[in-house]
Amino acid sequence: MITLGPVSTAFPETSVAVTELTELAELTEARRAHALALGIETVRCATDGAEQDLAVAAAQQALERAGLDARALDALLVVGGRAPRYLMTSEATRLQHRLGADRAFVAGVGELGCASISAAFTLAAGLLRGDPRCGTVLIVAAASAPTRFRYRAPMTVLGDGAAAVLLSTAATGRYQLVDHLVRSDGKYADLFRIDYRDVPQREWREECADEATYSFRLAVESRKRLAAMNDELLGRNNLRLQDLGPMLMQNLSAGAFSFWEEALETRVDRVCHRNLAEFGHLGSVDVLVNLEAAARHRAPGDHVLLLNSSPVAAWSSTLLRRLPDRHHEGIEL
Repeated sequence: MITLGPVSTAFPETSVAVTELTELAELTEARRAHALALGIETVRCATDGAEQDLAVAAAQQALERAGLDARALDALLVVGGRAPRYLMTSEATRLQHRLGADRAFVAGVGELGCASISAAFTLAAGLLRGDPRCGTVLIVAAASAPTRFRYRAPMTVLGDGAAAVLLSTAATGRYQLVDHLVRSDGKYADLFRIDYRDVPQREWREECADEATYSFRLAVESRKRLAAMNDELLGRNNLRLQDLGPMLMQNLSAGAFSFWEEALETRVDRVCHRNLAEFGHLGSVDVLVNLEAAARHRAPGDHVLLLNSSPVAAWSSTLLRRLPDRHHEGIEL
């Protein structure tokens, strides 16, 4: 059995109301109205270069809650941020050094946007199942806005934060990783992009190459993909979507939640709505924040469906089972 948890998060102290974002003055009236109608009330804003510090804080807390010394960690998977601070450097091994995880196998995981965390689940599960010497894998993800513009048209508003989760073969986590699927389609590989070569950083802007493709073609394909993936995943585990509680997913907008509820004929857990309002979109960090929040009101034995997607495009469907809470040195995991 592979267990997932504990999950730990780290956020900047600075919280800014979306209505106070200075970039709103640079938007058209229609764009400004859209940004304010996404269901996002505040976002956390990190100082320049703080992304690695947030990742370290989340990782250290996850290890502490698991009662695991970093030197005993078997593998460390680092989900790459939205924009690396430097080219030709390794954020993954830098984090390894700061944690003191000297004996861990280390790898960076990326290229799938928000779904990169889902790819990390796949790699972690492969390591745990395929190598009898590997019993613990720590996944760490951090996100900070890659440009000075936090509004990503026509999708969401970006916040900053980090999260870490331990996957292991010991029954000490929040959830059992029951089953997992990840799919991708390169037709949309550069639908969202930042042109940064020969462009001053202050002028960097994340752009959607074709908003109609994002809003219609990709939306239709995503609905078909996730519906088929859910059918496959649940079918081979003798479950029905209707038998599960509200699904969990990444946080983009209130409109996106409504779209998925209608498309899949199920509900999105209220913790997703609350975290969307408080933190905005956190990329790969979203699903970990939501998993931790949902654990507080899911009973042991409950199955949980976790969906994730990105405009790259990539999609994932993960089936989890809530485990009984365990304690280590008086700290609830």
